Amino acid sequence: MGVSLTRAAQWTRTSSGTVKLERSPMNDSLLKAILCFVEQISSQHPQEAEHVFAEPLQWSTTLVASDFKTDYDISDTDVQSHEKDSEGHPLLQLSLPTVYVRSFRQLSKLYLFNKTSLFYCAENREPVVKILGPCFANILEREEAHTDVLPQVDKVQDEGQAKDSEVKVQLFQLLQNMDKQLLNKLLQDISEWVLDPTAVKNEVELLKRFCSEGEKRLLKVVRYTSDYEFANGCRAPLWRQMHGDICYLVIEPYDTENLNITCSNTGVFLNGGLKQVGEESGYEKTSEVFKDLVTLLKSRSPYFAENIKKQVQWKTDRCTCHQLIKTLTRAMPVEAFSESSSESEEEEEQTERRPESHTDLPAEYWQIQKLVKYLKGGNQTATVLTLCAMMDFNLMQETCQLAIRDVGGLDVLINLLDTDEVKCKIGSLKILRKISHNVQIRRAIVDMGGLQSIVKILDSPVKDLKALAAETIANVAKFRRARRTVRQYGGIKKLVKLLDCVPNLASLTANQEKDVDVARCGALALWSCSKSTKNKEAIRKAGGVPLLGRLLKSPHENMLIPVVGTLQECASVESYRIVIQREGMIKDLVKNLSSDNDELQMHCASAIFKCAEDQKTRDLVRKYKGLQPLVSLLGKSDNKQLLAAATGAIWKCSISMDNVAKFQEYKALDTLVGLLTDQPEEVLVNVVGALGEFALISANKATIRKCGGIKPLVNLLTGTNQLDGVRLVWSLLKNPSGDVQSSAAWALCPCIENAKDAGEMVRSLVGGLELIVNLLKSTNIEVLASICAAIAKISKDKENLAVLTDHGVVPLLAKLTNTSDDKLRRHLAEAIGHCCMWGSNRASFGVSGAVAPLVRYLKSKDSAVHQSTAMALYQLSKDPNNCITMHEKGVVKPLIHIMGSNEETLQEAAAGCVRNIRLLALANRKARLFQ
Repeated sequence: MGVSLTRAAQWTRTSSGTVKLERSPMNDSLLKAILCFVEQISSQHPQEAEHVFAEPLQWSTTLVASDFKTDYDISDTDVQSHEKDSEGHPLLQLSLPTVYVRSFRQLSKLYLFNKTSLFYCAENREPVVKILGPCFANILEREEAHTDVLPQVDKVQDEGQAKDSEVKVQLFQLLQNMDKQLLNKLLQDISEWVLDPTAVKNEVELLKRFCSEGEKRLLKVVRYTSDYEFANGCRAPLWRQMHGDICYLVIEPYDTENLNITCSNTGVFLNGGLKQVGEESGYEKTSEVFKDLVTLLKSRSPYFAENIKKQVQWKTDRCTCHQLIKTLTRAMPVEAFSESSSESEEEEEQTERRPESHTDLPAEYWQIQKLVKYLKGGNQTATVLTLCAMMDFNLMQETCQLAIRDVGGLDVLINLLDTDEVKCKIGSLKILRKISHNVQIRRAIVDMGGLQSIVKILDSPVKDLKALAAETIANVAKFRRARRTVRQYGGIKKLVKLLDCVPNLASLTANQEKDVDVARCGALALWSCSKSTKNKEAIRKAGGVPLLGRLLKSPHENMLIPVVGTLQECASVESYRIVIQREGMIKDLVKNLSSDNDELQMHCASAIFKCAEDQKTRDLVRKYKGLQPLVSLLGKSDNKQLLAAATGAIWKCSISMDNVAKFQEYKALDTLVGLLTDQPEEVLVNVVGALGEFALISANKATIRKCGGIKPLVNLLTGTNQLDGVRLVWSLLKNPSGDVQSSAAWALCPCIENAKDAGEMVRSLVGGLELIVNLLKSTNIEVLASICAAIAKISKDKENLAVLTDHGVVPLLAKLTNTSDDKLRRHLAEAIGHCCMWGSNRASFGVSGAVAPLVRYLKSKDSAVHQSTAMALYQLSKDPNNCITMHEKGVVKPLIHIMGSNEETLQEAAAGCVRNIRLLALANRKARLFQ
């Protein structure tokens, strides 16, 4: 009620100079929550509701004396409550037009008289000061992060008023909790509007370095206008975040007046100067929009523009140290990095391995690296020629992809997208389109901000550029963050516009053929993006469904597959199913069931499966003779995905008895019974569902029995649905009991370890990985040990490990390393060892301070701790900085002792770690000799 009103509410200044609450959707939402609190406090917290405020809350009201009933002394213009404080002052007093209230109980009563009367109550700018007194208000100001403030509250308790102080503490905590809930709810409501405050923060920190003393000082001051940072990283008031504002800055250059700057999701620009709360003019844009702060400063400060070039050169020189470490890493023979424990771990490491010596690298690797160097330094003609030369290589080969990334070619290719040269853009996109099939490359593209540049190209008048950009987006948008980025930068609307063409003419001109190809690429991109629920809604709002329906009439399979793929992905949403039916797409879906392309048939059957929930759709499938093609697809039992889609469509269509009669004509029942054995679970579920609908007709029950269907059905009753079981156990992780959480996590470990497709199973549990990571914040040792054990199992799958990393598993694991509990140590070290196998996690563990505590684990008397710790240290030792830390902490001696163990895997891990440390020392010595 304090912080939320100060930080979140939208204020306006009247012509008389007073500050008032503005009537806005955000203020209405905020006040609705506050009034709900006021209404409920009397019944839920009666003791706190009776507390007398230090000062009365007062505001102007439209209430009159006649609005009050019993419990009040009423005169013509004045009302006083019977309830009074210890000094005889009434707890509620109305002296028109002002009302004074001194307890939550009276506020609650007032709310019951007139629910709109309390809107302007919130105009008391410091409500907590008035409610609890200045001492408690000061505590709240110091503890804005909602931490435990009881020790500070104890300091201000008056020994003579112990009871009153206790009530104040409880009321103080209630107000704090309400503040936190209000801010979190409002932040969730505007999360779609706020973009990347982290990038702004990083740029501000960089500029602050230029404010230091000495020759490198380029600016006098760089400061935020607000010290308060919301949980989403923004500093602008919440109602301004709805407009896309992230924060406001004041920058003092040397050669010009102070600059008042707004950083928003559209760029940075000068504002009118934020002087007083409620002044709208302060937020107004007074300059053009710049892409970043440095560009704005260059345009406004000649001194900054002239000297920034020297600073950039200095930064470049500093980077050579980091490059040396990377060089030393590559100098280590890859034998030291190889796995010996399991095949799955070897597969995870494949993208990071290097051959044992430089001569074993394929010639293409070095040739591409040379071309990238030409790409960096050449003029326009040289750049185009170099791009053409790079296209001659097999860019679908991983070695070539990583060669471009390793030498910094990805940065150059992304930078070329922002040039005005069409040929350079085309060449860059042709390369990005191919190399973005690599998981690491597409994540790097998003990390570097390349996806934003690609989305901008969708507006280009050059059709070749639009097609290439859309196809590249289709490859990159394979993971959630990329799909979100496309939506947030307006990519969905732009992709939908690409679909507008006429694909089914008898003959097409060359220009029309290009339009069709652009539409095909747009459909591919939308197919990738449609895996996000919010993107599905964005496609529908952009008018994408009718355009997809028009493309569905195309005679070309390469067009139909992405179009039907997008439709079947979106058909899980009811609003899509209605539009698909209304736009007459069922007829085209049925028609394409008879295609010779298995993939197209599968997507059409899957779309019908989802749409046939509706009676009218089921009738349309029968009307357009789609039932027989569905039955014929049951013969393709080798293609399990197609079989699952076909059986699903048959199941849903058989809900209509008229369709069942037709299926009987086509002998579908006999075929379905034959599919009750030796089939994957998704097929079995659909088959049993269809048989259940068929069995509603008595004659079909006899047919199922004669075809031998009873026995396999009974066998299925004795089996278990593994995914459902895991899902139920996983849900127990939400239980507030630490014992239940730990037991559930221990139970999940063997389920994940022994599941046939464990990685896919875990990914199918929506929000499951985020829940696991959040439990690392628990204070229960048993919960932490069990969660670490579960993470060790989950992280064996590369995709799941990537998701865990995105959720921040590395710093949370690193934070736990300073523990003395051997059980936690064992499973924590195991989790760290497995989490090292993704991206830069090894280096991140070192930066987070996880290496030194792990070395101390070797002093434990538990051999199981030694084994998991040695494996973790072996993985961490593949980063040179970690090797240095280990050596400084004296890891070599205990590792040499462990190398004498009888356990082979423990010997290998210890020896591998020592070897990596020694290799770094040799490489460092060699580098010094040749300096």
